[in-house]
Amino acid sequence: MQETNQHITHKNEAVISIRGLYKSFGTLDVLKGIDLDVFKGENVAVLGRSGTGKSVLIKILAGLLKPDKGNVTVLGKDVSTLKEKELDALRLKIGFSFQNSALYDSMNVGQNLAFPLQMNFKNLSKKEIDTAVAEVLDAVGLKNKINEMPADLSGGQRKRIGIARTLILKPEIMLYDEPTSGLDPVTCIEINELIKEVQKKYKTSSIIITHDLTCAKATGDRVAMLLDGKFFKVGSFDEVFDTDNKLVQSFFNYNFIK
Repeated sequence: MQETNQHITHKNEAVISIRGLYKSFGTLDVLKGIDLDVFKGENVAVLGRSGTGKSVLIKILAGLLKPDKGNVTVLGKDVSTLKEKELDALRLKIGFSFQNSALYDSMNVGQNLAFPLQMNFKNLSKKEIDTAVAEVLDAVGLKNKINEMPADLSGGQRKRIGIARTLILKPEIMLYDEPTSGLDPVTCIEINELIKEVQKKYKTSSIIITHDLTCAKATGDRVAMLLDGKFFKVGSFDEVFDTDNKLVQSFFNYNFIK
């Protein structure tokens, strides 16, 4: 039996609202009717094992995949009904931090950060772009890396630059896909702190996709546990793991008791 413990922790409006969301690939049912609200200024960590549909969820939110059934509303817009131009306009308000950072290897850090502005805002001067690049590099603590090539950066630095590149468009929503994946424990802590700093400084609302419980506990105002295509429970970290469910317990034990 599915447990539910979803409760509104904010009086603000929902910036993301998901109702009855289904997604399958052939005979594989990935999302089986999920509901979730993310409120303005809130970080929600979506937890689950690999292959449970976490990344599929944020691709649907960004309009990169279409749902089979259900409604997904982002900043008041029904994503699945938007035309391409409307979807492009919405995506400018959504920062998508990819798992592999998605930096262009042929560009240095400064060029990587300037590129989204050059593509989307043709009227900006070089001085305005340079100022914006310096601001986001300062926000992620890497001002001295502006002329470095991505290949010369550490994994943690690449993650930070990837986040900076999404911040340069000043998004209202951040979608983080496995932000601590492949990083050492100390760097994981630094990325978790950066996610919280971004929330505070840029007033973002975020979904953090992760299978890392330390990341979920550190960054999430609420946690949503994805299990067998549905949200098993949504609430505080302690509320989600206050259960006798063996699958949830084993997930907790794998992360914290090794």
